[in-house]
Amino acid sequence: MKSKANKITYIFIFIAISLALISLVFLEKIYTPENFLFVHILRDSVFILLSAFIIRYFLINNDKQNQLTLEKLSANNKEIQVSKERYDIVAKATSDTIWDWNIVENDFLWNKGIQSVFGYDKDEVGTNSKWWFDRIHPEDSIRMSVKLYSFLEQKTQKWQDEYRFKCNDGSYKYVLDRGFLVFDVNNEPTRMIGAMQDITKRKEEEQRLKLLETVITNTKDAVLITDADLSEFEIPKIVFVNEAFTIMSGFEYQDVVGNSPLMFYGEKSNSNDLADLFDRLKHKKECEIEIVSYKKNGEEHWVRFSMVPVFDSENEHTHWISIQRDVTERKIQEKEKEQLINELTQNNKDLRQFSYITSHNLRAPLSNLIGLLNLIDELPIENTELQQIIDGFSKSTYLLNETISDLGKVVIIRDNPSIEKQNILVLESLKNVFDQINILILNNNPTFDLIIGDTDSVYSNKAYFESILLNLLTNAIKYKSENLPLKITIKITETLDYSLLTFSDNGIGIDTEKYKEKLFGLYQRFHNYPDSKGLGLYLVKSQIESMGGEIAIESTINHGTTFTIKFKKEK
Repeated sequence: MKSKANKITYIFIFIAISLALISLVFLEKIYTPENFLFVHILRDSVFILLSAFIIRYFLINNDKQNQLTLEKLSANNKEIQVSKERYDIVAKATSDTIWDWNIVENDFLWNKGIQSVFGYDKDEVGTNSKWWFDRIHPEDSIRMSVKLYSFLEQKTQKWQDEYRFKCNDGSYKYVLDRGFLVFDVNNEPTRMIGAMQDITKRKEEEQRLKLLETVITNTKDAVLITDADLSEFEIPKIVFVNEAFTIMSGFEYQDVVGNSPLMFYGEKSNSNDLADLFDRLKHKKECEIEIVSYKKNGEEHWVRFSMVPVFDSENEHTHWISIQRDVTERKIQEKEKEQLINELTQNNKDLRQFSYITSHNLRAPLSNLIGLLNLIDELPIENTELQQIIDGFSKSTYLLNETISDLGKVVIIRDNPSIEKQNILVLESLKNVFDQINILILNNNPTFDLIIGDTDSVYSNKAYFESILLNLLTNAIKYKSENLPLKITIKITETLDYSLLTFSDNGIGIDTEKYKEKLFGLYQRFHNYPDSKGLGLYLVKSQIESMGGEIAIESTINHGTTFTIKFKKEK
């Protein structure tokens, strides 16, 4: 503006001098003393008018030029404003953090992304490259620095790298950083402008996918992935199988990709299972079936597999994932197990029938024998040897009768797992049992210690409860110590869910370590007593368990035995 004013001034001076000289030449021709005043007035008026027109011309011309200049500046300002707004919008839309590095002066500028993305306050953001490098993860710093300075030395215009950048809270975010170099007239880099993009979610997703790929590739289960297009096949085309699948089926990767899994099924594949599979695939529902499949060599094998639909972020169905496992061996074992169960069930039925028949057929002869023995007892026998034979025969007959009676009880228990129970008074049942073995008690003279807590009853079957007491009492007397007077302790306590019967004696005891697996077994004898049948504890356990109870034993040789029995309370 100042140069234009000087230019106009110089032009005006030049024109004014020129006009003055021209007027002098012209006035000399018409100048006289009489018209002196008139000539000077005329000359000055013309000079002023010409000067005014000349100045007006230059001023108008200058105004036009100024107007054009202002219009151009305004247009440029608008373009700059639009560009700035566009830049801000793009920066916000891409969530990029823009930076501008003046390499010569090491001056660093950041846009607002450094605050919104990484959490730094405005006054915390540094203004040089050191602040930038200090916030690059130590594991990435050396690599990134080497690449960046190599890029600057090579004077390549575009640069990019991925690294971790520190946030204000101390955490790190993965970033993709792209830079662009600006050169001076000497082709030396003077400025670098970059855009830092947060790619943390993408990196996490990449790591997750890489982990999944590793799992799928190395898992021992066969993995098969299909697309979602059902237009050509009822089971979509295969797009991927892992190595475990090729090992299981014998098909190579190239044999199956692009084909439908229908190629694995044949004559013995259950059509109902396949129909259910087709229906679930049609409705995009997860399914799981076991079906006969065929290997590449035609061999049949059982496969258990699931089909799970996969949806993208837009909830569009894209693929099916199938996890498959060869269960042929388990199927064979299940079939063998089923056959064995059927055989055992039939054998059990046969044994029960045999037990019923045996008990029934032996009962009558035994009754006759016992009747005959009762008649013989009334006859006088003088022959001593004959009397011993009859006594032995009588003892064996009574033992056989007890054994058959016990066997009958076992069969009844096994055939009637659900029996009627009621609250039973313990003292009343004890009295009934004492009456049954009154002679045995009188002959052995045991000491009884009866301890009854808050309850004097148990919830049980009366016949079973008295049978249990009878077996425990007779065993305690039978296996008493020869060196100590017999002492029996019976204690009744209760818990929240059970009534507890504790039965203890100070007899000869049992080696529980030696017989721990056989303590409650059928026909198990732990002492060399001639009249032991090996049925008592088995019968006790069977009766207790048939009522939903439990029994435990603690015993020490020559110190006695303690039985703890749990009876479930009435609900």
